[in-house]
Amino acid sequence: MLVLTVGRRYLQVPNGQFTVAASFGNVHGVYAPGNVDLQPVILHNTQEYISKKLGTDDKKPVKFVFHGGSGSSVEDIQYAIKAGVVKMNIDTDTQWAFWDGMRGYEAKHHDYLQGQIGNPDGASKPNKKYYDPRMVLRAGEETMRDRLVQAAKDLNCIDVL
Repeated sequence: MLVLTVGRRYLQVPNGQFTVAASFGNVHGVYAPGNVDLQPVILHNTQEYISKKLGTDDKKPVKFVFHGGSGSSVEDIQYAIKAGVVKMNIDTDTQWAFWDGMRGYEAKHHDYLQGQIGNPDGASKPNKKYYDPRMVLRAGEETMRDRLVQAAKDLNCIDVL
């Protein structure tokens, strides 16, 4: 089971196991491409080492948490999952997705958001339906939803239950 978190909220099913938040180059926040050197091979090597130390046939005795997963490549994400990652945090990506939806809404409707009355359709035309905060929040929700759907695909979480 893979648990995806947004912010600090997540669902965890009690199963008597624990997870390890190992560092393998991952960082919280947002960085320019090339500034983060993600090395999920560290997780694979750790699994092999622990498996040998325990003398177990289990090739993935440890469940890992992927903190700071925002901005990671799909290839690195899937390689980390193969190493035993069962939870990944993408809060920075979801925050940006929400903001980007609101930003896009404002750009699209900019001329309708300059006053309560008056827009490109006419000097006396009302703008209430554009500046209703529910509209801009909905735009953010939609882009955040789309980002979460993409994350589910990247994390191989579609049609698994």
